[in-house]
Amino acid sequence: MGFFSKDIKSMDDLFVHTLRDIYYAENQIVKALPKMVDKVSNMELKKGFEKHLQETKGHIERLEQVFEMHGIEISGVNCPAIDGILEEADDVSGEIDDKRVLDAALIASAQAVEHYEITRYGTLIAWAKQLGRDDCAGLLDLNLQEEIRTDRALTGVAESHVNAAAN
Repeated sequence: MGFFSKDIKSMDDLFVHTLRDIYYAENQIVKALPKMVDKVSNMELKKGFEKHLQETKGHIERLEQVFEMHGIEISGVNCPAIDGILEEADDVSGEIDDKRVLDAALIASAQAVEHYEITRYGTLIAWAKQLGRDDCAGLLDLNLQEEIRTDRALTGVAESHVNAAAN
């Protein structure tokens, strides 16, 4: 069994743990996005990152509402997955001198983050519904829909011109 197993004995425990995981992740993303904004050279991508920074702050507020609605303390748990994704993004971006290639790398890194968030929110929504917490599921779904839109927008920017410019 994993090192969490002693604390997770029920579906509700699993829901709370995963909620705390994504809360931690969103807070780490709020710290990382300004660094990505500073590194990017494509103005459309810069504006997209800035917009998503504001959305991410909203995600945190919604998560805090879910904690309150579920009657639990607002707190995060370390998330090695998001830490690894963000660390890799920082490492890769530090090794690229060509700004056009850097923009493509930043999109790829941002999409890795988005895909992680999409999986977490999808899971949390399903579990919230299973627990009879449609109210929580509704707020979590708002975050999920924004993550999906961001992922699609990143794909659009990459495919329309950033990847070709990097080539």
